[in-house]
Amino acid sequence: MISRVHCKMNKTEFSSAKVTRNPTLCSPHRRRKRVCNEATSWWSKKIPESLISEAQIEKLLELATATVEFFALRTPTNTPTHRPQDLDEERTLTPVHDPVARLTRECALLRQRLDEADRRQSLCTCQGDSISTLHHPPLMRKTIDETRRELARTQAEMTKLQERCRLLERTLFETREILKVRDEELEKLKEKQADTRSLNNHDDREDEQSRSFVEQEDDGHPGSMLDENRALSKTTEVFMTRTDAWSGAQVLQAIHDLNSEILQFSAAATELCTFGSTSSSKVAIQATQDTASRLGPSMVRILSGRDHSQDPILVQLALQGCISTCVARALSVFCMGFPTKADAVLTQIYSHMYAAEPQPTSSRWRALTHRHIHTMYPYLSDYSANELAETMYRWSADILVVAGCQGYGKGSLGSRDGLRSRFGEQIRRITKTACKLAQVTKEEIMSTCFEIVAMEHGDAFDPRRMFDTFGEYGTSRGAIITTTELGVRCKTHKSREIAGTEDFATEIRMLMPPKVVLDSVLDFVDPR
Repeated sequence: MISRVHCKMNKTEFSSAKVTRNPTLCSPHRRRKRVCNEATSWWSKKIPESLISEAQIEKLLELATATVEFFALRTPTNTPTHRPQDLDEERTLTPVHDPVARLTRECALLRQRLDEADRRQSLCTCQGDSISTLHHPPLMRKTIDETRRELARTQAEMTKLQERCRLLERTLFETREILKVRDEELEKLKEKQADTRSLNNHDDREDEQSRSFVEQEDDGHPGSMLDENRALSKTTEVFMTRTDAWSGAQVLQAIHDLNSEILQFSAAATELCTFGSTSSSKVAIQATQDTASRLGPSMVRILSGRDHSQDPILVQLALQGCISTCVARALSVFCMGFPTKADAVLTQIYSHMYAAEPQPTSSRWRALTHRHIHTMYPYLSDYSANELAETMYRWSADILVVAGCQGYGKGSLGSRDGLRSRFGEQIRRITKTACKLAQVTKEEIMSTCFEIVAMEHGDAFDPRRMFDTFGEYGTSRGAIITTTELGVRCKTHKSREIAGTEDFATEIRMLMPPKVVLDSVLDFVDPR
């Protein structure tokens, strides 16, 4: 940084810079050149090159040259003894004007420029030091805020798009896996169809050969009876070779799961309910009458004639019997949810066909009829499941009211709404399992007939067909009060030959005996 350069020299300093007169240098031009060179070297020693620019050095040299010429022409000691020819040359030189004013102006201009350079550099330095501390103008700050908000929105949108991209990729992968599985299933179905087609073609060829052989051997016998027998045997063979979709073990496991769900619901509902004395309101009277018609008077007498506040085990058994009976009656019809009159007609047709035709024929007819009913009425399954659930809510609420449940208004456990809000998920699982069993036993099993069994109240106890729930605690006696766990029975219609004639007989096997509660339960639960 140049503070200031003094361009004015005093006479003593400049005289030290002058060159001693050399007689050999007679030419003014040469003398001026030498003086300028020495002045230049003097200025170089006085002022470092790092403090002044080249343009300023040239300007100073120009001023020095003018100063040297001024003093050289006006100093007596510097006037040489000229030769005549030199005097003539000096007379021909252009007169030199007084450079003092010019030198003063140039020095002032130079000082002014140097001061401006100092101010500019100081201003730049101050601005460089304080630029980080200055605040942005309002408009610039607003623009920066908008840019930041836009950047944040863009980053949020980019994050959402990345999440959606990952979700779509995962969905695409799962869809591809599902399509792959379906393609494999289609390939298996095509192979099965090809095998069935080849088997049918083989049977047709055998039938043609048999028919031609019979016609050649015995032309006098009528062929209508033979054709009918062949058609019957072919139908039976096709149905008998069909494999069942479910095995007997799978059916038994499904019944075990259903009984477990019923037990859990009954225990949970009994645990949450608070019991007291039986009410005599209209609601309680109506619930008592309905329960007696459904489960029998013995059940109503047990529920209403005792205090269940300390031990509600009888209420739990009543709820188990209620749900088990409801499921068994729903599965005993030909098609769940179908109108009663139409279902009764179909049941009669199937019973007659089951007694007169082979097992595969009647099973095939039942499966086709059941399947086409659901095809014609696609919402029948949902309707039947909802109706079954509502029946369970209504029957269970009546049992709790008869047992003395405190508070049977809207929202309490003694009402359908209260049971639906607290145990809706468990009831839906029970109805779903029941509907699945109905479809499997009526459409997907051809070799036999599985029946879900629940004993009716008032029947006599038969240890070969049922099991006493409290039989291990004492002697079983009395009539049946209710069924606490469902059973499974298998019926198969088989043909047998007696005295040269073909006859059909039904084979019945109890695969899982139902569990019942007898009158003797009071001896163990509530002895008096």
